[in-house]
Amino acid sequence: MSVAIVTDSTVSFPNPVFPGRELVHILTPGWQPGLPAGVERLKASSFPASLRGGANGAAPRLLPPRAADLEALYRQLGQSHDGVLVVLHSNHFSPIEEEAQAAAGAVHGKVPVRVLDSLNISLGLGLLVQAAAAASAAGMPLAELDLHVRGLLPRVFGMLCVPGLSYLERTGQINHSQAVVGEYLEILQVFTLDSGQLVPTQKARNPRQLVDVMHEFLSEFTDLSHIALLQGSPAFEAETRALRERLAEEGHTTPISEQIINAPLASFIGPRSLGLFAIRS
Repeated sequence: MSVAIVTDSTVSFPNPVFPGRELVHILTPGWQPGLPAGVERLKASSFPASLRGGANGAAPRLLPPRAADLEALYRQLGQSHDGVLVVLHSNHFSPIEEEAQAAAGAVHGKVPVRVLDSLNISLGLGLLVQAAAAASAAGMPLAELDLHVRGLLPRVFGMLCVPGLSYLERTGQINHSQAVVGEYLEILQVFTLDSGQLVPTQKARNPRQLVDVMHEFLSEFTDLSHIALLQGSPAFEAETRALRERLAEEGHTTPISEQIINAPLASFIGPRSLGLFAIRS
């Protein structure tokens, strides 16, 4: 038997089809308030661009799963797998890791479970989950798999442009004044992920300048094995196309994938955000 991989609903996969995909279990998102009658799944496009002006009620909060529900999942997976590796988004976005660790403690001695904070989110998280799934499918045992993925953490890099700063205020990433002033001035604030935390690095004057910012970010690395772009809703199509063209002109051959932001991630950073993630060889 192989190791099951559990991850959370903010994940996006650079390659939707990958080795070990059948081993990956994505936690079902829970919302506060709950979904309206007749709605089975939220889309990022249903979230307002900003939470200012009383729009907070139109943007449900993503709830972390309860430890009891995770415990039940671990026990279920333990019946058909050698163990469970839980790879989650950075705990700077939500307390999901605390619930996962509590559930792991409840099944200690019955189901082998390792919980890992990816220090990332979205496509960065997806890159790590894909690597974990492939290694598990190849027969790597849980203890080695845990070490293998932890060794990949320093090789995954992320950058986010977040116009909807009021979303970051809601999750405690920035203070009220920063959110109000930034959105009023329509600042395109760029953050990098450093040890799982969003660190402001640059401010883009307009969407076109984002191409320069993204290109500068990528120019710091010479050994990338994959570049993953996260599109907002609506998408930054002209900007990502210009970035692809610039990289092609420079002779870059690194594979580039592109995915649209999902609702769970939009609840953290807003639907209009643009992301860039990469993994080193």
